[in-house]
Amino acid sequence: MATAQQNYGTGRRKTCRARVYLKKGTGNIIINDKTLEEYFGGRKAAHMIVRQPLEILGVTNRFDVTVNVGGSGPMGQAGAIRHGITRALIQYDEEDATGSEGTSGGTQSFRQILRKAGYVTRDSREVERKKVGFRKARKVEQYSKR
Repeated sequence: MATAQQNYGTGRRKTCRARVYLKKGTGNIIINDKTLEEYFGGRKAAHMIVRQPLEILGVTNRFDVTVNVGGSGPMGQAGAIRHGITRALIQYDEEDATGSEGTSGGTQSFRQILRKAGYVTRDSREVERKKVGFRKARKVEQYSKR
């Protein structure tokens, strides 16, 4: 009994971590045992962000995506899921290319296309910590001369 090929990618954004499993299928996206629409509700921006890597490659209906995600908020999670899907797609493409004696000269690899779109690089911005004596990270009480 042969098991289906499954690719893995870890995505990170802010304080969020997403474990993404990618396998051939019909285009279902399951996040923490819920569908994409159930998990993010009416947040159309989050739906769009999660689907971006699949849409840019034109493979939305070729893969089933299963995600375990935690930490941060909904938009941070969407960014982490996008990053994880990107990494899993790159892993799939590299394994596929080595199996078929490399990519042909005329086609671009998934990595090149996703890199050009800006999805491969992790967004490293995080919340700055609050400093002692300040109201917030940088906000200081107004100085009073008299």
